Amino acid sequence: MSTSKSVSREADDILLATDMIRLGARLQVLQAETSLSYDRLARLYREVKGASPPKGMLPFSVDWFMTWLPNIHSSLFYNIYRYMDTFTPAKKSQALVEAYRLYLEQSSVGLQPGEDADEPVLSFTRAWMLVRFFESGLVQLSGCQQCQGLFVAHAHDPESGFVCAICKPPPRAGKTRARRRSTARMPA
Repeated sequence: MSTSKSVSREADDILLATDMIRLGARLQVLQAETSLSYDRLARLYREVKGASPPKGMLPFSVDWFMTWLPNIHSSLFYNIYRYMDTFTPAKKSQALVEAYRLYLEQSSVGLQPGEDADEPVLSFTRAWMLVRFFESGLVQLSGCQQCQGLFVAHAHDPESGFVCAICKPPPRAGKTRARRRSTARMPA
């Protein structure tokens, strides 16, 4: 009895991979989330992006998610992902794609008219890594005692007395970005 690939399953994987590539997924993410071969994914990546896929290791640091701005964005994304995965038909990979699209939509709300969006704080690959960190028990959601929001925190950190980066930002939070904006608006 031979095992043959389902054409329907392969088509679903191609559509999923295409969505992920458009959102900025790296080849390693695509390999983990689909059953397509490396060569097929590399060809698909070149077709969608018009360039070869980037090489190198994926970012692997739980600590990145704990710094103030990445923590806010990661928490926003993960709460959207949890909702999508729990309360909608989208599960796992599809929930990741849909949640990341919503994150991008919500994280660009604060832009002024005519202002271009920089790279998102949370890349698709980092969002995927965050989900993996939750699945492996390296991080948890902790409730802020002031705003009651749920934020990404190290696993097994004490939850009592937790205050989020929004309620208690670090002293220099946002200074660099504000300075860049005011410098960009100054006439020459």
